[in-house]
Amino acid sequence: MKMPLILTLLIAGALIAGIQSPTQANTALPFLTESGEIAKGREMHEEMMKKGARYDDEELQAYVQQVGERLAAISERPHLDWTFTVIDDENINAYALPGGFIYINRGLLAYMENESQLAAVLGHEIGHVTAHHAGRQQTANVTNKLFQVVALLATRNYDVANTANLLGTGLVRGYGRDHELEADRLGAVYLHTMGYDTDALIDVIGILKNQETHAKLKAKEAGRKTGSYHGVFATHPRNDARLRTVVNAAKELGESPPSDVNPSIFRSHIEGLPWGRRTRPPQRQEDRFYHNKLNFTFAHPTDWKVDPGSKAITATEPEGKAQVKISILRREKDVEPRDFLTKHMDAKRLLRSEPLNQFRLQGHTGVTHPRDGDEQRLAVLYYGSLAYLFEATTDNAASYDEYDAAMFDLIQSFRPMKAGERGSTKEGPSISFIQAEEGMTFAKLARRSRAGRDAENQLRLINGYYPSGEPKPGEWIKIVK
Repeated sequence: MKMPLILTLLIAGALIAGIQSPTQANTALPFLTESGEIAKGREMHEEMMKKGARYDDEELQAYVQQVGERLAAISERPHLDWTFTVIDDENINAYALPGGFIYINRGLLAYMENESQLAAVLGHEIGHVTAHHAGRQQTANVTNKLFQVVALLATRNYDVANTANLLGTGLVRGYGRDHELEADRLGAVYLHTMGYDTDALIDVIGILKNQETHAKLKAKEAGRKTGSYHGVFATHPRNDARLRTVVNAAKELGESPPSDVNPSIFRSHIEGLPWGRRTRPPQRQEDRFYHNKLNFTFAHPTDWKVDPGSKAITATEPEGKAQVKISILRREKDVEPRDFLTKHMDAKRLLRSEPLNQFRLQGHTGVTHPRDGDEQRLAVLYYGSLAYLFEATTDNAASYDEYDAAMFDLIQSFRPMKAGERGSTKEGPSISFIQAEEGMTFAKLARRSRAGRDAENQLRLINGYYPSGEPKPGEWIKIVK
């Protein structure tokens, strides 16, 4: 019997709480070997992927994987099979699972300005893994954080996580200042070693601190409470002496290789990134007809033509040898489907008469008697307050037996649309880059932005200009279009 995901993660939380840290070998008993840690992390990773958490942009995924691999290769645990995944979630979040599985939400990527900031987030999360921070927490604490991750993925309750922790959230959320600073120290070393700007670590935490400040102001205006994104820095990160110390220490490790990062590469991967909650495209099959307004669908032979007319819907065989016509009427109270069918289709006698019960829809079908005219299949299905009448005919009596099975299959495939089939074909708002012009302000950009009601502040936040300041001419800035 397959173990439920939540139970799996809760047990995993209890197990990984016993992993030893290389720097604190006597603080916990090693209940889980490294191979066990990797296996448990992979199991949780696969469960997340089954739930469709992965963002479907292969070029962006490959880019993030490449940046992460370069950092992990010079970490204390380069032998791990590191996996870096962009999650299709608009919330500001990044987290790690044991064994080298690192995640970053697309919502967080929207606030980043360059590859150094991306590397800063990934480096910090790598630091949590290499320092075995999960194993240095009490079982109850880690288990609780694991539960929060699962709850968010399962319920998609973003109100709870709207200002989620940037560095060390989810599994490693709430590690405390010492562990967060240790991850910062390790991340800064990785950045320096690879030639990235170590101040990017401070910058990216500062950007998210601005987001937290803004969220708290909005929450106060609305009379509700909101949480802290990190819980470590009471003041702005740029003013935190301990953070400055660990970042500056990395700069003293020796000469850093020259940076060869092309800023346009980062922009090219963020261009077109969905903004906010994404409207997923409908998941539909080519051999089905979908009626968005009335929320129904039916299957048809792939070569048949479906004409959604104003008075009726018809599905026709390519040479016109067979046709199914669907008409829509109001249901009549307390009238059984068979009586409704014989009344409205003027069918005095029905052969092969039988009730229909499909996809929780009640109906009836039968074939008219040849003496009453051309043989044809009739059917009715009740769906909501409407009755769907089917009239399946052929061009001549000889063709009826040849096509009756296909026409009956069409009738029996009629059902309400599923949630994934509804979706939307409209493009949602997305991130785009432009170069600022003389006199351009965020207030002006907000007037034609799709960033929502609070567009000006959101544009400031994603461009690092919160709460004030205006873009400089020639500067690349993000807009939401």
